[in-house]
This record gives sequence, structure tokens and C-alpha cells, in this order.
Amino acid sequence: MFRYVRREPEKTLLYKIINEFYSQYLLHLADEGRTLPQYIQKEFDDYLKCGLLEYGFLRVRCEDCHHEKMVAFSCKHRGLCPSCCAKRMIENAALLLDAVLPYEPMRQWVLSVPFPLRFLFSSHLHVMGKVLRIVCRTISTYLIKKSGFHKKMARTGEITLIQRFGSALNLNIHFHMLFLDGVHVDDANSEGSQKFISILNHRKEDIARLVHLMSIRIARYLSSAGLIEADAENSYLVEPLTDDKMSDHQSYSIMDRISTGFQKGKKFFLCERGLLLL
Repeated sequence: MFRYVRREPEKTLLYKIINEFYSQYLLHLADEGRTLPQYIQKEFDDYLKCGLLEYGFLRVRCEDCHHEKMVAFSCKHRGLCPSCCAKRMIENAALLLDAVLPYEPMRQWVLSVPFPLRFLFSSHLHVMGKVLRIVCRTISTYLIKKSGFHKKMARTGEITLIQRFGSALNLNIHFHMLFLDGVHVDDANSEGSQKFISILNHRKEDIARLVHLMSIRIARYLSSAGLIEADAENSYLVEPLTDDKMSDHQSYSIMDRISTGFQKGKKFFLCERGLLLL
């Protein structure tokens, strides 16, 4: 039998850490002449109120036994709060399974990008969107050709979830893409209907050529947009990219380094017991 138990975020380790050190973090930034954007500060402030009865609640009463419960308001943010993020993920997963994804074989494709492009994408979302379209078109074309058809005869489909962080909560923008592992084509035996053609295997040589083609097309777009320059040996980003308040934090996070405080510049990496500083 279902029994509601009130969530107590104030007892979690994450809440205790943020509640204790967040104000100190802001003071460290102020000493360095820096600050956080207002939307980031609001995220932290609202998280510290999420699920606490003193910041508002609903009083729920059972119609049968008249027993009452108090349900605290949630922040409903998508970045920091693990409870609200989990609710959103569950809702999105249910929607995809029940109403979006077909009952056909699917394959996950994961695309990671070099450090400079992670910084570029984090501060230029429209650029990230255009690069994602290039990637999706390239993979779709590969799948259609792999199945033995061309674009006018076959269609595939995909859905992409953009992840902005790695296992150490470092800034690591990468794409998780679910593609149909095959194509839909018109069924010659049944007018107006389609059939699904699966792709049985993907050779390493095919994937290597696909990655090389995506790299060329992405570099061509970034170069035409004036975002990268190339010499005889290397390509590099055009400076400056942004004067956003988060740019300094982002550059440190990409390199797995602490961005402020007395440990500024120290590198960290994951170990069995958590984060290890160097």
C-alpha cells in the first residue's frame, strides 16, 4: 500500500554542503571582484528552500479517514535540485516510452567534443544547436545509405539529450542520441503503409569514416561562421568568445580545476572515495 513520506532535503549531504559553504563561496568571489549571474544565484537560493515546510506547503486531507498531510513546495528547477531533476527525468522518460518512441530497434550514439568546443558550446547555444543538426543529418544519411536506400525512399528518426557535465560534475557538453537502428520505407505489398528495415551491423571502419566526415563538416561550419581559424597544423578558437560572468568558471571546470578560493587552480579527478585534489 502506498504511503506518503515527506522528503527531508535538509538531512542530505548535498543540502548540508551547500547550506554551509554557499555563502562563503560568494564571499570568495566578491574578494576576487567576481560574482555569479542572477539565474545561478536564484537556482541555489530556491534549492535551499525546496521541500522545506517553512517556505510554503499544501495541506492535503484524505476524504475517507480525514487524515491530513503537509506537502512542501518544490523549486521545480532543472539544474541543481536532485529531487526536481529526478521527477522531470521520470516524466520525460514516461512520455518518450508511451507516446514518442516507436517499438523498433534503437541504438545509442554518444558524441563527445574537444575541450575548446565544450567551452564554445556552453557560451554559444545557437552554435551548439547548429552543430547538433549537422551531426544528426550525417548519421541519418549514413543509416539510410547503410540500409541500401537513398533519402527520397527512406526515413529514420532520432532524439537527442544534451548532457552538460561529466561524472565529476565538470563541464563536459556531449550528446546522447537515440537513433532508430534502421529505416522506414514504403511497403510495396501494402499501399499507404511502411515497413522497418533493420541494420544488422556497424563496422569499425564505417564508424571511423562517419566520425571523420562529421569532423570535416563541423569544422567547415565553424570556420565559415568565423568561430575558428586554422593554420598549417592546428585549428583554434577566435578570441574573445564571451565576456559572460560564467566564462572563467567554465574554463576551469572543463580542465577539471577549482575556479575560486584558496585552492584555485588545483586539479581534481574521481577516485573510489570521491574527488581527489592534486
